[in-house]
Amino acid sequence: MEVDNILVVFAAILVFYVLVFVFLRQFNELESFVKLGRKVYQALPPGDMGWPLIGSSLSLYNTFKSSNDPNTFINHLISKKGRTGIYRSHLFGKPTIIVTDPDICRRIYLDDERFVPKYPKGAEIFVGSGSAMKIADHKSVHRLMAAPISGAQALSKYVGYIEKEVVKCLEEWSSMSEPIELLNETKTLYFKLISRIFLGAEVSGPCLQELQKLFREMALALKSIFPLDLPGFAYHRSLKAMKEVEKILNKMIEEKRRAVEKKSEMEAMIEASDGNGAKLLSNNEIIDMLLGVLHAGNHTVAHAAIWVLIHISDHPHVLHKAKEEQELIIKERPPTQNGLNFGEITRMTYLTKVINETFRRSTLTSPTFREAKASVNMNGYIIPKGWSIQIWNGAVHMDPQIYTNPHKFDPSRWDNYKPKAGAFIPFGMGRVYCPGSELVKLEIAILLHHFLLNYTMERVNPKCQLNHMPSPAPLDNCLVKIIKHS
Repeated sequence: MEVDNILVVFAAILVFYVLVFVFLRQFNELESFVKLGRKVYQALPPGDMGWPLIGSSLSLYNTFKSSNDPNTFINHLISKKGRTGIYRSHLFGKPTIIVTDPDICRRIYLDDERFVPKYPKGAEIFVGSGSAMKIADHKSVHRLMAAPISGAQALSKYVGYIEKEVVKCLEEWSSMSEPIELLNETKTLYFKLISRIFLGAEVSGPCLQELQKLFREMALALKSIFPLDLPGFAYHRSLKAMKEVEKILNKMIEEKRRAVEKKSEMEAMIEASDGNGAKLLSNNEIIDMLLGVLHAGNHTVAHAAIWVLIHISDHPHVLHKAKEEQELIIKERPPTQNGLNFGEITRMTYLTKVINETFRRSTLTSPTFREAKASVNMNGYIIPKGWSIQIWNGAVHMDPQIYTNPHKFDPSRWDNYKPKAGAFIPFGMGRVYCPGSELVKLEIAILLHHFLLNYTMERVNPKCQLNHMPSPAPLDNCLVKIIKHS
């Protein structure tokens, strides 16, 4: 009898735990059902909304942190729910729609009225209050940011300075007796370049080093799955660093407002006016712009630089063909010319394919974030008003239905190939297309030109595990020896 009683108690406890587990596992689904109603809920994309409060955030974080393929998270959804190109989840504390279909990506990118930028708390540190500007002003600001770093005339004036710094850095790296962490070195290089362009030549030495140090502290916020402004948490450190950066930039802006001579692109922001002649940007809005520009201008391009060097070093036939193209450019150069010019860079057709393939194979940016301002029907599924949207560029770039053998690094796939709209989106689309995309490619091309002609790279840990939070990088920060040809 006692044994029977024990079994009954055990069974009751087991049933209780199963019921609690099922309830908790379905809590987010039940909440959405209650808030949206049966009709809208049944029209949601397929998916899994995870656990209460945290949703699927921990699963996403673990995939980015410890997996060599961040698309494992999406692939799991596809294997369970089918290849619909649109899914529901619960990430960063909000019900979320994940998009991987090129056409849906395109439609969301181009619809400024119903889908507006809305970033997770950790990423907002690089956006700031200026993100609240109305759409018309956003378009003016985007043009203002793009003007100094887009087009042949604008970019050509930076070639000499970029080349000088690249040559200097390659020489320094190759002279090091110990291996270098290439990711940190390229971040230092590109932070100097983007600071020179947007802040001016006078920002150098200790001030530049302090700014870079603070930006690295700020970047910790991007790794915070649960950003808490409490002592001891990375997000708290990032906010403190941001406040210090804002003080430094505000002081620079005030000094430049008083200056007569105009030397950098910051002055263009200060002097910009709207159609009525009023100043377009306040100090705070200029700072918001600069936070994003200075971060992307060193973080994204530094990751791109290490990956293009890794890929060409791992594929000798690609390296050989790219080097031949650079040697031909040198051979055809007039004897009176010293250094690269913009025209030569535009003739690097194979190198352009190498760079494009790097951006496809090693997607360097996190998903693009939006928020639905109205409920929208997409391909028969409802995106509810107020829900977060994530456009997974990386999943698009690694879709075998778009790119044959997507895991293969193959620049030749770009021979006479033009992807349909939404199928190649490393820099986004539409109003928020990255204004620095042309500058990024220019900086990488100049680095590759001199590397291919004069250097080789040996990785210390070629099989090193990757961390994709927030951008893909070897855990050893790409520890290498840069070797100069004798």
